[in-house]
Amino acid sequence: MKGFYKILILIAASASLLSCSTTRALQDDEYRLAKNRIEIENSKDFNPNLLSPYLKQKHRGWTPFLYVYNWTNGKGKGWDRFVQKIGVAPVVYDPDMVDSSIENMTSHLEYLGYYGSKITSEIGVRKRRVDVTYNVTLGKQYPIKDIEIILPAHGEFAADFLSDTASATIKTGSILSESALEKETERASTAMRNMGYYTFNKNHFFFEADTLSVPGSALLKMTVNEYTRNESPKDAEPIRKFYFNEVSIDYPKTLKIKTKVLKGLNTIIPGEVYSESQVNNTYSRLSALRTFSSVNVGMTQSDTNHVNSSITLSQSKMQGFKLNIEASTNSSGLFGISPQISYYHKNIFRGGEWLNLSFMGNFQFKFNDNVRSNEFGVSAGLSFPKFFPLPYRLFKGAIPRTDINLSYNFQDRPEYTRNIISTSFGYNGNVKNRFFYQVYPMQLNIVNLFDLDENFYKTLANDPFLRNAYQNHFDIGSGGTLYYTSNPESIPKSTYFYTRLQFDIAGNLLSAFKPLMRKDENGSGMIWNTPFSQFVRAELTLGRTWIFGKKGGQSIATRLLAGAGYAYGNSSALPFEKHFYGGGANSLRGWQARTVGPGLAPMDNSFVIPNQTGDMKLEANIEYRFDIVWKLAGAVFVDAGNVWTLQDNGGERDNESLFRISTFGKSLAADWGYGLRLNFGFLLLRLDLGHKIHDPARENRWVNPGKWFKRDNYALHFGVGYPF
Repeated sequence: MKGFYKILILIAASASLLSCSTTRALQDDEYRLAKNRIEIENSKDFNPNLLSPYLKQKHRGWTPFLYVYNWTNGKGKGWDRFVQKIGVAPVVYDPDMVDSSIENMTSHLEYLGYYGSKITSEIGVRKRRVDVTYNVTLGKQYPIKDIEIILPAHGEFAADFLSDTASATIKTGSILSESALEKETERASTAMRNMGYYTFNKNHFFFEADTLSVPGSALLKMTVNEYTRNESPKDAEPIRKFYFNEVSIDYPKTLKIKTKVLKGLNTIIPGEVYSESQVNNTYSRLSALRTFSSVNVGMTQSDTNHVNSSITLSQSKMQGFKLNIEASTNSSGLFGISPQISYYHKNIFRGGEWLNLSFMGNFQFKFNDNVRSNEFGVSAGLSFPKFFPLPYRLFKGAIPRTDINLSYNFQDRPEYTRNIISTSFGYNGNVKNRFFYQVYPMQLNIVNLFDLDENFYKTLANDPFLRNAYQNHFDIGSGGTLYYTSNPESIPKSTYFYTRLQFDIAGNLLSAFKPLMRKDENGSGMIWNTPFSQFVRAELTLGRTWIFGKKGGQSIATRLLAGAGYAYGNSSALPFEKHFYGGGANSLRGWQARTVGPGLAPMDNSFVIPNQTGDMKLEANIEYRFDIVWKLAGAVFVDAGNVWTLQDNGGERDNESLFRISTFGKSLAADWGYGLRLNFGFLLLRLDLGHKIHDPARENRWVNPGKWFKRDNYALHFGVGYPF
């Protein structure tokens, strides 16, 4: 119980520190802005969050670092400077900002089409904290009853413009607003530039609105002039259709790249009608090579209706190395380390081909103990900037790349030795840099097990799940990964969402030839004296990260993961390398990798080094991240989940390992923990300590605080990058 009382004392001390006033650092005549509220008086449909960006003075949400800032002792020396550096200063209420906020919001409402809106403020003061409530009465809106369009009388512009009006976002019945007009002018001007009107832009549009002739409605007149809003009628010039003329591609002499590749990726063709989308496509396709540090596509008017294009490319770093490492240990003394080093070349054959060579290891051992597991792997991947066997000209936008991969993996465990040879052929690409895909029509794996330990071999004979999973096998099939993110930045600075789907299917094509194959004692069809695997497997990940606080210094990251695999036909169990596992630096951090589950099952003593796996996985994670000082950041997290088996093979452990709704709550593993991160922007180093809260493998599943630092109740992880 002593440990439990220590935890209580620590919690009490923390509560005492947090109970410090959040206004202590204020001057005598100052107040802290605690809350802004925006109340819409006459509409339930209007989202008040649309007005929040126009508040001149914003309050800060709750953060413990607001209390830290108030730990100052008033002497202005080292301690004060330290807590003010890591803390968050209170927002000092400024009454003048309230009036400015009302002006801002009123102007924005008019921009959105609410004319004559009224906003009043209510100031609430309690002690030295101020709450400001803005009461908004939305103004009148005017639906558009009729639209008159006036276009230049000569040339082909008028006909092209009218052909696009079906796509217009402003129609009769639309609400009149400057915002809507702005969006339509941007859309229409882009459409016209894609039809060849190189010099045309939104400033050629002029609008007049009449809200008096028809009470409650608006009559809109839209005029397209041959001069812009910044010009006068004397500056008018005909709006002409332009054509591409000369195209030049310039790059450093040190960059050795095939000219035919650059020409194939270029969609700006001399003699064709000018199109802004073709210019953008050329930029995107050349940038996607990742061979250039910058791509600039410049357009210059050469005469009255022609433009020249100048494409300038700057060379990037062609090759380099990447290093990744993860390490973990727990209170039982099991230590694991997983290093990986990769070499890349972005122009190996001078045509934008990417070569990636990777070497990995995974070592688990105990000090002063001869028992250990060693794993080595090498892989080679070659990616071509082309969709084989189709030519470039068939693709108007981004071109999928063709990937060829080959790998070899060797694992030496106390129970067995294993070889895996894998190869795949497929395509990868993206749509608008948000949706990414990797599709492999052909995947091949050959798995060979040998040097089986005698005791482990006997265990296999008595456990159908293990016996069917741990055997030589051969599988050929298809698979891929689909990924979407709402924020494509490498280091997002705003809230974002992502989802990832990975899938594999194998054996269906081979099953058609099963009647012609030799069979083993179980009736399974064999190729090269090895049964082929037949299964389907999928894993779905959903994640959302909320970024907030000063300069995005705080965030809450969440992840939900669900995966399952099912063997059928020629197989009665998933191949062991396709099993799911939990624990480790990126999963349930109270456990080391492969030490949790399946279900309620205790540790399987068939494995000297733990190797707990299953056919199904569910996991949820939440992590609060916050800056501390300099490059140092902290995190507090909670993880929950497990793996389970799905098929009852008559084994002794099936009753405990099978997924059942009735025992789902009991079989969930849960942990909590905290960590430190060193964030250098290009590199993030992570150290996490996880404590078990609920361990389904134990008779007394709940782990009380007094045992969090005891044997087999915590795990320490080192990693590179965020866990999710």
